[in-house]
Amino acid sequence: MPLAVRMVVLVAFTAVGAAAATAGLAAWMPPWPAALLAAAGCGLLAGLVVRRTFVPLRGLIRALTGTVASYRDGDFSFGISWDRYGDLVELVNAHNQLGQALREQRLSLVQRELLLDTMVQNTPVAMLLLDPGRRVVLGNLAARRMFGNGRQLEGRALDELLGEAPAAVGEAFARGGDGMFTVGDEDHEEIYHLARRMFRLNGRPHELVLLRQMTAELRRQEVQTWKKVIRVISHELNNSLAPIASLAHSGAELLRRGQLGKLPLALATIEERTRHLEGFLRDYARFAKLPAPRDEPVSLARFIDKLRTQVPFAIEGVVPDEVLRFDPAQMEQAMLNLLKNAHESGSPPEGVSVAVRRIADGWRIDVLDRGGGMNEAVLSNALLPFYSTKRSGTGLGLALAREIAEAHGGRIALLNRKDGGLCVSMVLPGQA
Repeated sequence: MPLAVRMVVLVAFTAVGAAAATAGLAAWMPPWPAALLAAAGCGLLAGLVVRRTFVPLRGLIRALTGTVASYRDGDFSFGISWDRYGDLVELVNAHNQLGQALREQRLSLVQRELLLDTMVQNTPVAMLLLDPGRRVVLGNLAARRMFGNGRQLEGRALDELLGEAPAAVGEAFARGGDGMFTVGDEDHEEIYHLARRMFRLNGRPHELVLLRQMTAELRRQEVQTWKKVIRVISHELNNSLAPIASLAHSGAELLRRGQLGKLPLALATIEERTRHLEGFLRDYARFAKLPAPRDEPVSLARFIDKLRTQVPFAIEGVVPDEVLRFDPAQMEQAMLNLLKNAHESGSPPEGVSVAVRRIADGWRIDVLDRGGGMNEAVLSNALLPFYSTKRSGTGLGLALAREIAEAHGGRIALLNRKDGGLCVSMVLPGQA
């Protein structure tokens, strides 16, 4: 029976019992004393019933209070059994269902934490979590091997760990931000990538440090690059040496037969192929031995005018009469490479143009053409060394221009134009 119904029935029975007792006692005593005596008797009986009802209820309230305190402390192993008063049975069942849901969530959370900890501890990337005082909160197994000889790192100061690590590690941290550094000598060289990220944990700033060993990956990339270089050089050498050898043999035969009329043509062809080979090797040497830029004041307008004397192109807008600091020889080589590519793109000569304008972080020089443009695959690889879609291309023109731009603190970007053609943008820092 629900508790509210039980209380209503108790009050009704008490009132009816008091009235009946008053009527019975009125036959032996005056009405008022009979009424008081009946009320006292029925009230005492009702109090005993109420006490008997609420003593278990007090126990239930204490049990609910205790389980709530256990939930607050993270202990979800408690449950309550109750089979009295239908409305309170519903409350207890809901409380037990809450405990079951919290237990399942806690178990799922523990399993996820275990999975995450297993992944963090066994990843080959060394991970350090630092608190605001630059002390280690968490260090995985890779970090222990790198900094602590397998010992735990929690609680130790980062400066202490860096003091025990190779000097290159401390220098990489001192530079700040992300970057790559090398540990060891030439015979036992290890290359690492350092990444640092800031975030807030429990309202406090923390830093996550990731140290990834890149030696094997870079070695594979280096081998692939060398293979590609060897293939390109071998192909170009064969294309030149094979006709040179054939023409030399033919020239010897012509000389032996006394047919000297065709000999100049053979010698001229040999000279042409030799000069082509010389230029090819010179381009590779220039790319491999690009010196540091020697900056000097250069007028933009005069620089563009000088380029127009070597290769034709139109000028969009007006070239600002500004003076920048860069290496004019290197920048001229980069621009000539870009203009040469624009003319070789299939664009009409009048479709090749140059635009110069000021931007927020420097100056932007655009080389524009109306050729066939580039698809996505070519755009993503065009700036890589030795990548070329031309049959006789070396893949060094754009790569050399990119190398020169980055040596000056700038960058190069490629973008297909809306109405056809390509836009190659060289951005230079704005030091005037």
